[in-house]
Amino acid sequence: MKAVAFKEIGGPEVLRPVELPAPEPGPGEVLIRVAYAGVNYGEVQHRLGDFGAPEGETVTGLEASGTVAALGEGVTGLAPGEEVAAYLTDGGGYAEYAVAPAEFVFSLAETGLDLRTAGAATLVLTTAYGVLAGAGRIAPGDTVLVHAAAGGVGSAAAQLARSLGAAAVYGTVSTKEKAEYAARFGYDEVFLRDGFADAVREATSGRGVDLVLDPVGGPTRLASFEVLAPFGRVLVYGEAARHPDLTLPVLPVWKNNRVLGGYNIGDLSRRDPDAVRRHALAALRLAGSGAVRIDITAEYDLTDAPEAQRILEAGENTGKAVLRVGA
Repeated sequence: MKAVAFKEIGGPEVLRPVELPAPEPGPGEVLIRVAYAGVNYGEVQHRLGDFGAPEGETVTGLEASGTVAALGEGVTGLAPGEEVAAYLTDGGGYAEYAVAPAEFVFSLAETGLDLRTAGAATLVLTTAYGVLAGAGRIAPGDTVLVHAAAGGVGSAAAQLARSLGAAAVYGTVSTKEKAEYAARFGYDEVFLRDGFADAVREATSGRGVDLVLDPVGGPTRLASFEVLAPFGRVLVYGEAARHPDLTLPVLPVWKNNRVLGGYNIGDLSRRDPDAVRRHALAALRLAGSGAVRIDITAEYDLTDAPEAQRILEAGENTGKAVLRVGA
């Protein structure tokens, strides 16, 4: 099969077109003929070695859509030829065929999504929903601040927060152009990240927000604690800026009624796969109903995966990009 793989960590240039044997589904797994694969920051981290060194030719890609090619032993509820979306726990989406655990494969007939949208949806929607409803325990009337508001997760998070009852949703971005883009997705206000804390306090009349969604890290994460309302939660789900980890004192968390939480879909898929499936189905159905829109702003051929990752890693992207694999 055709694939884009890497066998050493490094920049986008280590991604190369290769020919590899098609994988075979084991017990409880589904083999998917890939139509579209999403491009995500987690795949950049994979290439950079954050998930460990590659062992031989390694294919990344954490979400995909396509058709069921074969079912492993014990898999029920799906049929060969059925159109599906999948979260790929071990990667593999940057290829003509990929294997996914059956619990993370979702029939498009059940969700109402088309193949192209579904290829960009499973990871970002599940993550956004999981951060809000799982880690964040969002409640009706809460106010939400989303960092990286113009990205794939950020644009979905604003819409999902509204659907889950948020009273106000704010965002931060790195440029004015990204602020204009993010405003399309239901944000009350979008602020430049530099100096956002003062802007949030002004927008909330000094109260602060109930939830902060942070995939950025570093100084942005530290400043987020200063804009929390009583019992407000800073929810970490990434480290896009690649800053050194913070060392946080505990006493200010107690004295200021603050909460720090995290969401990592990889860990959750291993320890509570039922929760991941619930989050995914809830979010995908909202997208299928039209309540949440996935904005695909770029589509690349599979062999252009290095350029797609370069743009994402440089922070030049808005919305979501997909690779056209077998569509």
